[in-house]
Amino acid sequence: MTAITATRRLARLRSLALTGIATTGAAAAALTLMPASAHAAEAPQGAHGVAAPSRDSRTDSAAGGANNLDGWIKKSLAIMKEKGIPGSYEGLHRNIMRESGGNPNAQNNWDVNAQQGTPSKGLLQVIEPTFNAYHVAGTANSLTDPVANITAAANYAAHRYGSIDNVNSAY
Repeated sequence: MTAITATRRLARLRSLALTGIATTGAAAAALTLMPASAHAAEAPQGAHGVAAPSRDSRTDSAAGGANNLDGWIKKSLAIMKEKGIPGSYEGLHRNIMRESGGNPNAQNNWDVNAQQGTPSKGLLQVIEPTFNAYHVAGTANSLTDPVANITAAANYAAHRYGSIDNVNSAY
C-alpha cells in the first residue's frame, strides 16, 4: 500500500469516526458504488422495465426467506439466477461486509457523492442514479430495500466487472 493510499484511508476512518457513521465493518460505509460516466448516462438493456408488484424484503416474510442478511442474500441470488446476473453468496457477503458491515440502513453522509446530494445507501452502498439504472424488475423500487439493493448492485457489478465476485475493493 502506498503512503498516499494509507493516508487517504486513515483520513476516511477519522472522518467516519467524527461523523458517527462507523459500523462494524469499520470503513465499510466509506466505499461507494458509482457508475462510470458511460453507465450513468444509459441503463443496460434489460436491466429494468415494467416491474411486477414487488415486496419490501425487510417487512414481508413472504418475500422469501429469513428477514436477515443470509435471507436477503439468498433471495437476491434466486432473482439473479432467474435474470442471468452472475454472482455467488461468498462474493455478495464479502462485499456487503466491507461496504456496510451488514447494516441495510447504512448511509454515507460525507464522501463526494453525499456532498453533491447523492449519498450512498444500503448493504452495498449504492447511489440513487446507479440504483435507478440497474434496478432489477421484481424487486422493490427502494434503494434501501435489502434485496433490491443487493440485486441492483450485483447487476451493476456484472455490467462493469463481469460479476460481483470480481470486486475486491471499492468499485
